[in-house]
Amino acid sequence: METKAGTLDQYLTAMPPSWAVKLILLVAGGLSALGMAPLFWWPLTLIGLVLLLLYLESIRTGRSAFLYGWLFGVGHFAVGLNWIAKSFTYQAAMPAWLGWIAVVLLSLFMACYIGFASLLAWRIGHKKPVALVVALAGSWTLFEWLRATLFTGFAWNPLSEVALPMGIAGAAASFGTYGLSAIVVLVAGALWLLLSRRWIAGLVLLAYPALVLVGGWAALPSPDAPPSGPKVTLVQPNVGQEDKWEGNETDANFAKLANQTLPKDSTPRLILWTEASIPDYLETGYPADYYRQSPDETRRKITALMNPQDIILLGALKIDFNTAGAPVGARNSIFMMDANAELHNRYDKSHLLPFGEYLPLRSLLTPLGLSRLAPGDLDFQPGAGPATIDTGRFGKVGLVICYELIFSGQVVDKANRPAFIFSPSNDAWFGAWGPPQHHAQARLRAIEEGLPFVRVTPTGISSIIDADGKVVASIPQGEAGRIDAAIPAAKAPTFFARYGNAISVALGLILILVGLALARRPRSG
Repeated sequence: METKAGTLDQYLTAMPPSWAVKLILLVAGGLSALGMAPLFWWPLTLIGLVLLLLYLESIRTGRSAFLYGWLFGVGHFAVGLNWIAKSFTYQAAMPAWLGWIAVVLLSLFMACYIGFASLLAWRIGHKKPVALVVALAGSWTLFEWLRATLFTGFAWNPLSEVALPMGIAGAAASFGTYGLSAIVVLVAGALWLLLSRRWIAGLVLLAYPALVLVGGWAALPSPDAPPSGPKVTLVQPNVGQEDKWEGNETDANFAKLANQTLPKDSTPRLILWTEASIPDYLETGYPADYYRQSPDETRRKITALMNPQDIILLGALKIDFNTAGAPVGARNSIFMMDANAELHNRYDKSHLLPFGEYLPLRSLLTPLGLSRLAPGDLDFQPGAGPATIDTGRFGKVGLVICYELIFSGQVVDKANRPAFIFSPSNDAWFGAWGPPQHHAQARLRAIEEGLPFVRVTPTGISSIIDADGKVVASIPQGEAGRIDAAIPAAKAPTFFARYGNAISVALGLILILVGLALARRPRSG
C-alpha cells in the first residue's frame, strides 16, 4: 500500500494486516455503536468509520474487503444489540444464557450487510480514496435499506441515529433515515481524508454533506396553524415485565394505571395507555373460560377513571376464532373507547416481532426447545398496516405499535394523514439500552414525516416528540408518571413523507454512480 510519510495511514498500517487488524476492526465496530443511544458518544462512531475506511483502502482482495466490513459489523451489532440478551430473562421456557447466543448469532448475520456494503465500495473505489468514501456512503445506504426490508426486515439502530446528537438529523425530512446514514459516512470519510493529509479532497468531500444539509433544512416546511393540538394524558405506570403477566399482580398493575390516570378534571382528555395495558379482553363473544372478569366490568373499571367527554386509546389483546369456535391466533391491538364504555375503532399491529410475537419456522424450532419470548400459546396475526383513526374532537391519530415504529417510511397512512402519531410500546423487557434506542428511532420518524410522535410505555421512555424530533416532554425509564400536554403542531408533508424510501434508494444509487465516475478519473500527478 502506498502511504505518505507521517500520515495516519502509515502510522496505523505499520502493523501487519493479520489478527491485529481484524481485532482493531472488531473493536472499531463496537466503538461505532457507542455513538447511538443511550450513550450518544458520536465521535466514536466517526472514529470507527475512519478505521474501516483506512483498512479497506489497504487491502488487495474483495474477500478481505467483505471480511473487514463483516468484522466491523459484528462488533457494531454485538454492542448495539446487547439488550436482546436481557429479554431472554423474562421467560422460563428457554435458559437465560441463550440470550447471549442470540445476540452473537444475530450480529453475525446482520454484519453481512456491512460486509457486502464494504465489498461493493472496495470494488468501486479501492484505488481512489475519495471514490471509496463516496461509494461506501452509497452502498451503506442501500444495504441498510435492504436490512430493513429483506426477511421481514430488522431496521433497529440505523447509522443515522448518531445524527441526533450531532445536530444534523433535520436532513432526514428530505432524505430519510437511510439517506441520512450516507451523510454520516461522508462526514467520517472527510475526516479520514483530512487526517491522512488529503486536504483538498477532504474539504471538498466535507462541503458536499454540508450543502446537502443546508438544502435539507431549507426544504423543511413551516408549521401549520393552529400552533398546538389536542390535550393528551400519557400514563406510564412503571409495571415491570416480570409482573406484567402474573395473574396475582393484575389488580395491583391496574391500580398503578388508575393512580396515574386520576385525578380527573373538567377538560376533555385523550388518554393514552401502553401496549397491552391490561390482560383482560375488551370484546364480548369469547368462550366464558377466556374471561377473568366480564368485558363489561373491565370497560367500566376503565371508564370510571374518565371524564364524560374523554376518549381513551389503550393496548389490549384480541383472539381470533374459526367457525368451529377454536382459537386460531391473537392480535396485538389498540382499542378506542369512549366514557360510555363503547368501543369505536381497533387497530391491529401489522409488523410483528419475530420470536416475540410469533415463532418463525415453528415446526422446525419447537422440537429444538425454542419458543416465543412473549407468553402465550397462540402466535399473533398481522393487521393491515399503518392506519389513521378519527377520534372526533381530538382529531386524526396515526397508530403504530412498538416494533413497527422502527421501519422508516412505514408508519403513516399516506392517504389519510394524521395530526400526530401515537405508538404504545412495551420496552420493559428491552434492558437498559433498548428503550433509549427505540426512543431515538421515534425521533427520526417524527423528523421524516413532519409529524409529532407520542410514545407511551409501561416503564419508559414515554414522551411527546415534536415534528422536528425535539423531545417536548418525557418520563424517564423506571419511573411512574403522567404527562398532560397539548400535542405540538404538525408540518406540511415533508419531501420524504411524499416520496418515501425511493429518495433514500435514489441517493444511494447516485452516490455509487458518483463513486464509479471518480474511480474512472485518471490520477492527477
